[in-house]
Amino acid sequence: MSKTSHVADTLPATAAKALKTLGEHLSIARLRRNESQRDWAIRLGVSVPTLIRMERGDAAVSMGVYATALWMIGRSQALVDLADPKNDLGALERDVRRAVKRRASRGAPSVSKRLSGAGKAP
Repeated sequence: MSKTSHVADTLPATAAKALKTLGEHLSIARLRRNESQRDWAIRLGVSVPTLIRMERGDAAVSMGVYATALWMIGRSQALVDLADPKNDLGALERDVRRAVKRRASRGAPSVSKRLSGAGKAP
């Protein structure tokens, strides 16, 4: 019996839906390859019940099982791209807000001096 995980109890609804969709997609990929659950479970190194839970999007299934399943269908790069910093729009927006805030905190004389070109070497 697997150890109890409380992650499913605290998982945000959108994340749970995404895992469910991922599980369904992995199930479809397995079926399109005409592979049985038993064969895939063996290749994944898990039991058939664990494979079934993965295909249902169970959050308690190890990330490694999902990653191996993605690798088996040639999609492991998609996993790498999920949290790529260049795709982190939340952090980019936060950086822009900080830059705007720093810019707004400058005093008016400082800004006007920069615009007039004061302080430049002749």
